[in-house]
Amino acid sequence: MRALAAGLSDVGLQRDHNEDSFVVLKEYDLFVVADGMGGHRAGDVASRLATETISEFFRSTANEDVTWPFHFDTSLSEEENRLLTGIRVANRQIFERSTRSREHHGMGTTVVGAMFSPQKGRMYIGHVGDSRCYRVRAGQIQQLTRDHSLINDYLLAMPDLTDEQKSELPKNVITRALGMQDSVVVDLQHDDPRPGDVYVLCSDGLSGMVSDEDMLRIVTGAADIREACRGLIQRANEHGGEDNITAVLIKLEEPEPHSGNGATNGTSGAVPAD
Repeated sequence: MRALAAGLSDVGLQRDHNEDSFVVLKEYDLFVVADGMGGHRAGDVASRLATETISEFFRSTANEDVTWPFHFDTSLSEEENRLLTGIRVANRQIFERSTRSREHHGMGTTVVGAMFSPQKGRMYIGHVGDSRCYRVRAGQIQQLTRDHSLINDYLLAMPDLTDEQKSELPKNVITRALGMQDSVVVDLQHDDPRPGDVYVLCSDGLSGMVSDEDMLRIVTGAADIREACRGLIQRANEHGGEDNITAVLIKLEEPEPHSGNGATNGTSGAVPAD
């Protein structure tokens, strides 16, 4: 299988600048969305630093004869180690920038990254915070990641909370992000994709504004993933556009027979903001 990807980010209707960042790094089948936070525009610095650092780590480790900055976990695959280490390096970079610069003090970012291995036919997913990964398959949508949020932590500890008790908990407090400490716990998982599957990476500006049902309808009803990106952003803005909105869609399909190596052969694209 090959992975086709497209991404789009929009400032939304109620923010004056965009603190989201994304990257589509086709040569490594790497896809990342980050949602920054922090005053004085520091959030956009943190999210951009995350995507750039992870991308640069993948480029710099393309050669096997390199030294990794963190211990290689032999219980994980090489792909999992690479994604995990890239995110951890980004965390360290953001934390160090935050401690050195008064202007950037306290900045941080959520992140969700996916890496497809054509050789193994497997999608690897790592995330920190409440940026999400969904999978659309055979007319159904499933959230694959679990938000690192205060309400989710409460529900893990006390699963029998009543609806009234849940309503009293703050909805938008995240408990894990890059840049908060010098080390970070990254949730890792893998998924076995099928031809036709679409993975949706997004910031909470999308998931908080668009229901799973709407997301499914837009993704399955679009002519292609570029159109689906635009439809998701439009729907989030129709519902208020309260935050920055970012979506990266990855579609898995069988390669065309006798296809060349040009831009149409599995090349991922970044859809520019309208």
